[in-house]
Amino acid sequence: MTRYGIAIFPSREIQNEANQYRKRYDSSYAHIPPHLTLKDPFEMDENKLEEIIQQLKIIANETEPFPLQINKVSSFAPVTNTIYFKVEPTETLTNLHDQLHKDFFTDEQKHSFVPHITIAQELVSEEYSDVYSSLRMKEIQFEEEIDRFQLLYQLENGQWTVYETFVFGKEHV
Repeated sequence: MTRYGIAIFPSREIQNEANQYRKRYDSSYAHIPPHLTLKDPFEMDENKLEEIIQQLKIIANETEPFPLQINKVSSFAPVTNTIYFKVEPTETLTNLHDQLHKDFFTDEQKHSFVPHITIAQELVSEEYSDVYSSLRMKEIQFEEEIDRFQLLYQLENGQWTVYETFVFGKEHV
């Protein structure tokens, strides 16, 4: 069984900004670039891959490009010491997430959907307090159009890599 996930990779500009913090504060820095998770990692048998890809193409075809806006740094505390760029939810983004969690893709969601790009995680409490108090004062402002998402798979060394990219509104089913 292989582990897969579905995510959106923002522009190089946003990734560079996120990586300034991730290098020091994110234990997953070396495993995956900055991203917005649409579907948490799941295990799947290789023989179901083509069927999943066809479903993802249909979802992508029915999705229009949408704006991705980041206006601040936020946190999941007290649940976890995770700090992130808060992505403003849009109807299209929420619908895309919902599509990836019903019908063919039904599985238990661990938590409600809070669109974000992680910049720090697994910090000890003192470090978390210092980092979060300084980052939340920082002015963060990004807006760009998102027109695709990616199906990822995890390599044996723990790194994630893109298996296929799905462009919104394209007809290639």
